[in-house]
Amino acid sequence: MTQSKLIYVHDPMCSWCWGFAPTWLKLKSELENNFKDILTIEYKVGGLAPDSQAPMPQNMQDMLQNTWRKIAAQLGTQFNYAFWQECQPRRSTYPACRAALIARKANKEADMVAAIQHAYYLNAQNPSDENTLIELAQHIGLDKADFASSLQSHQINDELNAELAYAHSLPIQGFPSLVLINNDKAFPIDINYTDWQQSFNKISALLK
Repeated sequence: MTQSKLIYVHDPMCSWCWGFAPTWLKLKSELENNFKDILTIEYKVGGLAPDSQAPMPQNMQDMLQNTWRKIAAQLGTQFNYAFWQECQPRRSTYPACRAALIARKANKEADMVAAIQHAYYLNAQNPSDENTLIELAQHIGLDKADFASSLQSHQINDELNAELAYAHSLPIQGFPSLVLINNDKAFPIDINYTDWQQSFNKISALLK
């Protein structure tokens, strides 16, 4: 039987991905339980914002805080707004994306993504800072020195650029997005942020 693939396109610092996380993890679990012999699940980073050391402009800070409030109101997602007072926000998510790719090599990508989300949204830490990412890598069991070296390497940057190009070649509408590759065709899967069953039903139908 042909192996199909579900691709979850996300960014570790995407606030809507954080809002979707409980539903995504439930969907992922149900798919693994029901289709483990015919379906593989892959994470792909989409890259919201390139490397930057510039402070985030105030109007963008205001816009993102409003987005957090909107997500909290719609989905009940928890956010720690102290981040905006205690950190120096920068519009830079590529470091977090590289961290996810490094963790993938140790089969710890989902752990790293969750660690980044918890640090950013609950603990008022800044994943745009490499020191934060290095701490999180050590926390999930990666070698601190190896991770720090990889984070600065040309190789991981080349891998990130290749992954961004691939993610943006898929039929996606931003992050998070789900795409099912079945019989060499790519099918966008609609997301319901509070109901995993809708996506599950669509994927099930396409796999049959």
